[in-house]
Amino acid sequence: MKRMNIKCPYCGSQALLRPASVVYGSKAADPAAPYYVCARFPGCDSYVAAHRDTRSPMGSLADSGLRRKRAEAHRAFGRLWADGLMTRKQAYRWLQAKLGLPEQETHIGKFSTFRCEQVIQLCGEFLIRDGKPAQRYISYRRKEARL
Repeated sequence: MKRMNIKCPYCGSQALLRPASVVYGSKAADPAAPYYVCARFPGCDSYVAAHRDTRSPMGSLADSGLRRKRAEAHRAFGRLWADGLMTRKQAYRWLQAKLGLPEQETHIGKFSTFRCEQVIQLCGEFLIRDGKPAQRYISYRRKEARL
């Protein structure tokens, strides 16, 4: 497996592959789950989960503020398919189009605070229009069906 050279965007230190127990202690749901953690942790509170099989990061290292914002964006975005408005694939295509991003860059785990705020706003505008799902969804689904 290729060694990853990941630097902390906050302090410039090397990020080290560590088990979740380093970050969460005894509260870790899966203590062995891999995480990239800033070498200065906990002084520098940045980390990101890694894929168990490839050990590649699931996004970019984030401090507590950015992790909270990403969680908020995930909740807002997840409602698009959890509420049955779109499939997960359709939701990601919709988000790509709205943000003007290619598929490989459309991952909330890679987003900045600004980009997360855009996701939250876009999803909110889509989901709520006079207390009902937006009509734009209906036309988007018809357009999707023609593709």
